[in-house]
Amino acid sequence: MRKLKMILSTLFILGTLSGCGGSKEAAAPAEAKAEPVKSNVVTIANEVELASMDTGIATDGTSFEAIAAVTEGLYQLDAAGSTIPGMAIKEEVSEDGKTLIFTIRDAKWSDGQPVTANDFVFSWRRLADPNTASQYAYMVEVAGIKNASAVTKGEKPTSELGVTAVDDKTLKVELEYPVPFFDQLMAFPVYYPIREDFYNKYKEQYALTPEAILSNGPFKMTEWNQGANYTMVKNDLYYDADKVKIDGLNFQVVKDAQSAMVAFEQGTVDYVKLTGEMVEQYKDSPELTNTLGGYLWYLSPNQKVPGLENLNMRMALALSYDKEQIANYLLKDGSIAANFAVPVKLATGPDGKDFRETAPEYLKTDKAKAKEYFEKAKAELGKDQFAYELLFEDTESSKKVAEFLKSEIETTLPGLTINLKQQPKKARLQLMRAKTYDIGLTRWGPDYADPMTYLDLWITGASSNYGEWSNEEYDKLVFEASKGSLTGKPVERWEALKQAERVCLENAAIFPVYQTGSAVMIKKDLSGFEFHSVGVPTVYKNIVRK
Repeated sequence: MRKLKMILSTLFILGTLSGCGGSKEAAAPAEAKAEPVKSNVVTIANEVELASMDTGIATDGTSFEAIAAVTEGLYQLDAAGSTIPGMAIKEEVSEDGKTLIFTIRDAKWSDGQPVTANDFVFSWRRLADPNTASQYAYMVEVAGIKNASAVTKGEKPTSELGVTAVDDKTLKVELEYPVPFFDQLMAFPVYYPIREDFYNKYKEQYALTPEAILSNGPFKMTEWNQGANYTMVKNDLYYDADKVKIDGLNFQVVKDAQSAMVAFEQGTVDYVKLTGEMVEQYKDSPELTNTLGGYLWYLSPNQKVPGLENLNMRMALALSYDKEQIANYLLKDGSIAANFAVPVKLATGPDGKDFRETAPEYLKTDKAKAKEYFEKAKAELGKDQFAYELLFEDTESSKKVAEFLKSEIETTLPGLTINLKQQPKKARLQLMRAKTYDIGLTRWGPDYADPMTYLDLWITGASSNYGEWSNEEYDKLVFEASKGSLTGKPVERWEALKQAERVCLENAAIFPVYQTGSAVMIKKDLSGFEFHSVGVPTVYKNIVRK
């Protein structure tokens, strides 16, 4: 980090020198000097590197933010989280709710070619294609698209997916059942368009470099140094370019929050996420913004690891650590303790109330109960000593949380040892997907405003069911609420979703830790950042510098 601080300081010094007129020819008499023009490029410090710019491959919020900055789907979200037109300027719905016709606006890709209905057809078919191996392939099933399940399983060709380009400006989507949140889904990056001829030009190199990324959104990527920084400039061919008031975005990967704040205070960074003690330090600053996010951080136990298949062991672990301490005294960024699998302020039910208002809490910290469960587990497993590896990623907040969890679990459950394993986020995800881990500290951000965006994570065989938990009752409840007899019965469906959460947590399929808050520092001359608890976490299109 010392090297990084030196680089940031050097950049600041160079910027200061250039602002003071380093060229003798350009120098003006002292009395005629004008104020230097401030750059209209916004610099953002990110704590994690950009993993992917491929709509079919990306799985994390940082990637979705970057993709949404350069690409636009049928719909986008406004500041309040409601859908507004994107590439679709008209939507017609059949009486049975199973046929949707979208009219595509006159818009261009960044190379001047028109955006067409076929760009959506190609993208969605590629998403569903088993050869793509997308972690989000199941989303075509979530959307209820005709033949989605058979296509993703390789039982039918992608041409059988219920999406058709009637002509260049008309997209037809056929559903197997009505999906009340379909339009919300269309604002999520996996449904964004990809132009077929451009993709075929790059194939396996598609979206790996700025040259291999095509934009139909407010910005276009010009530089990407993987693991370090990436930059975007305003896309003048964007149909709504007149409303984009900044010249570009400069993203710097700075994993150490203190280094990021040094750059912020020097003026070389405009936006920084705060953690821990830094939130307390800047709590009175007018440049501080707090929001409650939609991400759920939880522990995923790998039930193929001896001992973790035991319910009493899992219950002991789930109750053994103080979540309030983590949220209120460790993170201090507006995060809240999570005694649930479906976050607060995610979705409103048919009764007009937030899901959490009428659903109970589960797995609330209870160290005495944890000890009781641990004694039962030891008796059932026939041993007194256990050791598990806790996998976590290399961000400052994850490291603090993992260290706290180790201390809490080992103190509450004598005889149980937690060994820490820190990895970059990409490597952490690879290990969890390969099931080569014991317990993983992971997170999920909601893709759409419905409890199903969380509850379908843990059905048998789901790609994000890292711990390979399986429960027949749970699978049935989720199926009926997503594809079965309850899809047209909103009240009964809502109750089934509550029951599914109960089964998941009473069986300790996961151990919830906290729901994210966000404490960010934004330069006072900037406005227009939009924060969402669902889908794309941060939208940059409407930023304005005063």
